[in-house]
Amino acid sequence: MNHNKTSKKMGGRKVESIKQNPLVKKVGFNRIVLCIVLLLMYGLFCALTGGAFFGLRRILSALNYAYFLGFLSLAVTFVIATGGIDFSIGPVMFCCALIAGFCFTIYGVPMPAALVISLVVGLVFGIFNGYLVAYWDVPSFITSIASMNIAKGVASVFTKTQSVSWPQSSQEGGWFRNLVTSGEVPVGLIILLVVAVICAIILNQTKMGRYILSLGSNKEAVRLSGVNVKKWEMSAYVLCGLLVGISAIFFVGAYTTVQPGYGDTYNNEAIAGCVMGGTSMAGGLASISGTIIGVFIISLLQEGIMALGLDKNLQLIITGLIVIVAVFADVVARRRKN
Repeated sequence: MNHNKTSKKMGGRKVESIKQNPLVKKVGFNRIVLCIVLLLMYGLFCALTGGAFFGLRRILSALNYAYFLGFLSLAVTFVIATGGIDFSIGPVMFCCALIAGFCFTIYGVPMPAALVISLVVGLVFGIFNGYLVAYWDVPSFITSIASMNIAKGVASVFTKTQSVSWPQSSQEGGWFRNLVTSGEVPVGLIILLVVAVICAIILNQTKMGRYILSLGSNKEAVRLSGVNVKKWEMSAYVLCGLLVGISAIFFVGAYTTVQPGYGDTYNNEAIAGCVMGGTSMAGGLASISGTIIGVFIISLLQEGIMALGLDKNLQLIITGLIVIVAVFADVVARRRKN
């Protein structure tokens, strides 16, 4: 018994000594662990498929999934950092894609305008959610559930419950697909990483980001210090809406057809990537780089399950378990800190 306790203490000391290493502290222990998990997963899938998983085609396929999911995860990162939650991001993404696509295919709106419409629809939902949460004090959980249903309803009414197919690369207006992949060049990866860097700067180097994180740590203390908490809390939801509008463009750039009434599944995956990456569900702590690595893990998992021919629902189970483990780890870390 004492031997086990001594072993645990020694193991804990070793982990702490690793965490205190200057290089590890600079990069981030959690991010290093996530990168190791990502590499191990890739190696495991390559081994289980007899090497069939190894190659550019599989990587590009996994990246296609990572692009739109990455923007969704970045979006919800800002909301969770305030201590809130948004379960409407998936259906809103579909709503953006359906309305913008319907405007292009049925009403003949030029492609650049259709892409702007996607951003505007996302912004409208972001403003709606932010205003209700920040100025009317409606709980974010209730607001996002309401917005989820509104997004599904609006998209279905606008498109008359029809699915919408965006143009292929060879068709008129199909040039927008070059934003995702140009030949075998993953242009979407470059754009995602650039946007992630901008988000990291906003979160860590600007007044907006500092107040967003402060709201998640202690909203009342921030309010008593004279800060306009309503404005900064709403800004997180507005930025979330804009990023969701971008995610819709990358979704249709990779998968073409969008159907009304869907999108819920992507809420869980986006939140899983975000929380796995080190963003605390209690608010006040967020990591943009961690979110991106978490998204790559979720995307690789999805591609690996497809390569192995397993049931797609298995991914839902694993994603749910990931969220539980990540939240539990966050709770334990907070208790230790307190």
